[in-house]
This record gives sequence, C-alpha cells and structure tokens, in this order.
Amino acid sequence: MDLSPWRSSLLYAAMVLFACQQGDGVAAGPAVVQQGMVHEPSLRQVIDSLAIPEDSVRIVVHKAERRLVVLAGTRILRAYPCVLGTNPVGDKMQEGDRRTPEGHFLFRDKYPHAKWNKFIWIDHPNAEGRERFDRRKAEGLIPAHARIGGELGIHGVPPGKDAWITDGVDWTWGCIALRNADLDEVYGVVQVQHTRLEILP
Repeated sequence: MDLSPWRSSLLYAAMVLFACQQGDGVAAGPAVVQQGMVHEPSLRQVIDSLAIPEDSVRIVVHKAERRLVVLAGTRILRAYPCVLGTNPVGDKMQEGDRRTPEGHFLFRDKYPHAKWNKFIWIDHPNAEGRERFDRRKAEGLIPAHARIGGELGIHGVPPGKDAWITDGVDWTWGCIALRNADLDEVYGVVQVQHTRLEILP
C-alpha cells in the first residue's frame, strides 16, 4: 500500500496547525500554503475569516516582553515585537524622561508619517495619566515645574531599518515602535477614539 498521499496529508495538516497557533496557542485563522511554504494570514484576513467585529479588537503592549498583542476579547489575533523609549522601565513620570507610559488609553488620531511610515497617536496624557502626574507632583516625586508631555504614539521605522526592532534595542523618546509591515497591519484595524489600548509594565 502506498502511504505517500497519507504522509502528504498529515504533513499538510501539521503545517496548518502550526501556522494557526499564535501567542498563547490561540488559533488565529487558517494558514495559506503556497509552493510548499506556509504563509501567515494578515491581521485583516484573520479578523475577516473569523467574522470578528472590529469594535471588539483591542491592543495590549507588554513592555517587559517587548510585545504588542492584538486581541478580540481574550483571543490573541496577532503578536508583534516592539521596542520602547530609551528609559523603558517604569511608568512615564514627566516630559523628557524617555519612558513609555503605562495605563489605559484610546487613540486620538492616525496618519501617514514622512519619517516613521505611519503614526497612531495615543491619547496621552488622558485623565488617568493627569491624575497620577498631579499626585506625584504633590508627593514630591517629580519637580513642581515638570510638564506631563505628550505626542506619543505607535510608529514605524525609516525604510530598511526593521532591524531596529528585531534587534530589540529601545531607541524612541517614549513611543512604541514596530516594523513597518507590522505597523501597517495594526494601523488598518485601529479605530480612532474607539480601539482600546493597555500598556502593561
């Protein structure tokens, strides 16, 4: 009996199963097999193929892991490597400290950017951040003349500089940076003033 077709089917099934496992083992949609290679579906393809409502999509950044995760409920749709400000540990305290803020946010706007491919503007400072900033001033943790800062977002890198992300070196002034292809995917699903963002230590 010729087992070659069975072996091929089993190999195909194993490849698809492997490609469909994302992050914590949550299925993220079917894999596409072309010329013997398994290609991950894009974030948009995952959302469409699983009929996920766009208003259920949220983003979580795990600073310690340098990982940006796109979820729908508790289901991980995609996970991307990211890097942070040059002073990455701890919440942002004041303007110029080069820390990436922590907490809960929405997005104020998104637009193409001449230097960083695209920019997704985080609503920092928001009410949560201002409350912490004022409390820290009152407690003397930051100078009385300190400013809270702003203009932080998720952005890409100059063309050909994806290694800035894959090498894992924190280089921004407090923003979250992604490879440009990854940013393009995230950019396409962010809804201004609706998509929730959580930045964890």
